[in-house]
Amino acid sequence: MKKSYFAFALCVLLTALYSSCSNHNDEYVPVSPVTVDLTTVPYPKLSDYKFFEGDIKDQVPSLNVIPYEPASGLFTDYASKKRFIWMPLGVKANYVADNKILDFPVGTALIKTFYYTTIQPGNTTKIIETRVMIRKEDKWHFYEYLWNDEQTDADLVTGIDFTTGRSKTITFSKPSGEIITTDYRIPSEAECFACHKINEIGTPIGVKPQNLNHMHMFGSSNKNILQKLVEQGYLDSYPENIVSTVDYHDTTQPLDLRLRSYLDANCAHCHQDQARCYYRPIRLPFSQTNIDSNIGICLFADEPISSSLQKVIAPGNFNKSIMHYRLSSNDESERMPLLGRTIVHDEGVELLEQYISSLTQHCN
Repeated sequence: MKKSYFAFALCVLLTALYSSCSNHNDEYVPVSPVTVDLTTVPYPKLSDYKFFEGDIKDQVPSLNVIPYEPASGLFTDYASKKRFIWMPLGVKANYVADNKILDFPVGTALIKTFYYTTIQPGNTTKIIETRVMIRKEDKWHFYEYLWNDEQTDADLVTGIDFTTGRSKTITFSKPSGEIITTDYRIPSEAECFACHKINEIGTPIGVKPQNLNHMHMFGSSNKNILQKLVEQGYLDSYPENIVSTVDYHDTTQPLDLRLRSYLDANCAHCHQDQARCYYRPIRLPFSQTNIDSNIGICLFADEPISSSLQKVIAPGNFNKSIMHYRLSSNDESERMPLLGRTIVHDEGVELLEQYISSLTQHCN
């Protein structure tokens, strides 16, 4: 009898334990370690945010830190980039328009790391800087973090270094194999704002639906970036028929779309309404360069270079096109873009040459 009672009691106990373990209300819910306290940021070190897990130089995103990449990226002296988005729980961004920045909620952090994999000698990997943009109640705030030589962390750039900017000498191998040395520019606060402003208000640049509407690898899963943001709870929704930029490297895409996508990524942040170069006649956002005069075809420049260099783009002749002249120049008084590079982007110039050579319009 005692044995039966004991067996019955044991059965009841095991059933209770099983029921407790299988109670969905008690399931473990992982918590992101990321901390972005709007009252105390910027933190003195990049690691203080806990955006990354493990060795910080490996840039493995923590839970709820989502990697992304625009279809075409900004050229920055051949630096590679890793980009991430993080948002607090319970909020999400909203779609505004194909060519407009997503309307991000307060507390959003955008992270962008600049690095090289061909530092000489030995083609080593080295991270140079990480830029963090955080949306507070009043506006977007820009923070610059410079990596130490040991690659163990990045320190907040403050004081005179953030007021005037600084340079870091690096030697690296270009995609062509050419080895060059340049003074990589760490931007000042004013330089950040010069490009990241519309109507004198600071803003992100690349996180527009037109730039994110493409496939990207998330671990072993290949997904549309916008769809990933929806699944993550970071984006409310987006339309199906987004007019999108393309990867300018992709030679299967039409030449004009590649060039327009390149200009959108590298030039449009200044050459648009209410931006830094609003007084220039060209308009280079992707949504506007389907019009010849906006991209500069047959358009007389407001500041001609010489008697033989007067049009922004002279169809069929890149040697007589001011846009080609400025992209090919490294003179600070002549080059385009003025900020963000210290060397010429060979592949960008080649793309522009192909595009101009393909044009057949006859100028008046």
